[in-house]
Amino acid sequence: MRSVKSWVIPLLLLALWQYSSSQNAGHTYAFVPIQNIYNAFIELLKTGELLVNTWGSLKKALLGFAFGGAAGLALGAFIAYSKIANALISPIFNSIRQVPLLGLTPLIALWLGNGESAKIFIIALASFYPLVINTYQGLSHHESKYQELASLYQFSGWREFRRIRLPQALPYILTGINLAVPFTWITTTASELLFNASAGLGGVMMKAEANAAMDILLVCALTVTLLGIAMTALVRALSAYLLRWRPRHAT
Repeated sequence: MRSVKSWVIPLLLLALWQYSSSQNAGHTYAFVPIQNIYNAFIELLKTGELLVNTWGSLKKALLGFAFGGAAGLALGAFIAYSKIANALISPIFNSIRQVPLLGLTPLIALWLGNGESAKIFIIALASFYPLVINTYQGLSHHESKYQELASLYQFSGWREFRRIRLPQALPYILTGINLAVPFTWITTTASELLFNASAGLGGVMMKAEANAAMDILLVCALTVTLLGIAMTALVRALSAYLLRWRPRHAT
């Protein structure tokens, strides 16, 4: 019954969409009939355009996510373990992260041009910020009883990190990864719209808008949405596996 109920609102929205598309020409343009969207999807699949551009966007998203996530983990751990680094870096980091990512576009274009490197860099920044914050919070979180246990058993620094600090920080880090996924997809599409078009769904959306092909634009938007949902589901599955040691009520 719960599974059935979860489909009620989506089906109602689809019915409302289809009804709106049949009202007049203006509504047909704004609310493209579902059959037209399906036909555009099949056509893009047949020509291979959808697969090529989906892979182009996915490749940039994964590269940016990997680079930004790794850098975020490293910096978050560094400032968590070093009071000097925290004092020196945190004010600068907290100042820079207040600037909207897309507001940095002109500066990034000046540094890196407007090709693939610029796109991957801005995507990496979207993953970087959540991982720095959550890694720092996780590794800075101390529970006195565990610290006393480490002192009692004379754990080395590495063993304390592996057996105590990292398990405590893992839920925070996984939350940071989960937060980074939607930001990654938002900036992937935005970077493809703002920088020179290459293989990617953002470029197809830009051309579709110029040609008033709303059916193609919606196919691309739905594809981006499904990819984001799939990545989020993978992160949740990874979280459930890595945190399987926690009691069920704590997850």
